[in-house]
Amino acid sequence: MKRKYIQGIGFSGLFLCMFSTLFFLGLIIYFITVRGAGVISWDFLTQAPRSGMTQGGVAPAIIGTLYITLGAILFSLPLGLACAIYLCEYSPKGFIVNIIRMSINNLAGVPSVVFGLFGLAVFVKLFGFGISILSGSLTLGILALPLIISSAQEALLAVPQSIREASLSLGATKWETIKRIVLPAALPGILTGVILSIGRVAGETAPILFTAAAFYMRGYPKSIFSEVMALPYHIYALMTEGIHPEQQRAIAYGCSLILLFIVLFISGIAIFIRQRQRAEYG
Repeated sequence: MKRKYIQGIGFSGLFLCMFSTLFFLGLIIYFITVRGAGVISWDFLTQAPRSGMTQGGVAPAIIGTLYITLGAILFSLPLGLACAIYLCEYSPKGFIVNIIRMSINNLAGVPSVVFGLFGLAVFVKLFGFGISILSGSLTLGILALPLIISSAQEALLAVPQSIREASLSLGATKWETIKRIVLPAALPGILTGVILSIGRVAGETAPILFTAAAFYMRGYPKSIFSEVMALPYHIYALMTEGIHPEQQRAIAYGCSLILLFIVLFISGIAIFIRQRQRAEYG
């Protein structure tokens, strides 16, 4: 009887936590939608800002956000996955590897503004990339690296060792085993880290403030060395530096709604791939 009572309390607590999370998530989405849906239109999505950013649209900021986000993931995913494979499959077990793993976990807690200053010093100044898509993508890619490495490590370690041993016993090399057996089985967990990284990278303001973002542009970037508008910085500028607060506040909420949709859309693609992979190897 006591066990059932304790179990009931435990399940009630879990249900309450889940309900609270969904409630606040729904509240945020509702709040942004109600305040931002009124300005969403085809012109808002396809035109550039004009009249002191009180009219027109935010198309350059949408394109810039997509460029920077996809560039960051394209940089961080191969590098993070390679690091995780080395740490889990090839590195000797010992004190040094434990220090490396602890350092990666600690790096995930570094404030994003520090990454922005690093990107400014290294990519903008030292390498001479200037304020550009490339500098912003590399900076955000480094920001996403710890999360991708950690999630990839957990996914690789979750694959049973017996599967590796069975593949090796059939004559496959270690790399063939990793490429054909381990990675496909671990892909759902790896994509979970990618999804979380997309959400963080797309919404960051401080790193791109120093490395990529322009306050105002009418056109679109011509190369990876061009400055670019981005939705997070555009929202910040509208809410803090605008001279027409009533008009610009509504536009800022509209930008927030678009940014939320972009994150959900890109994450939805990753979730779809993850579910298909999980169904095949689950």
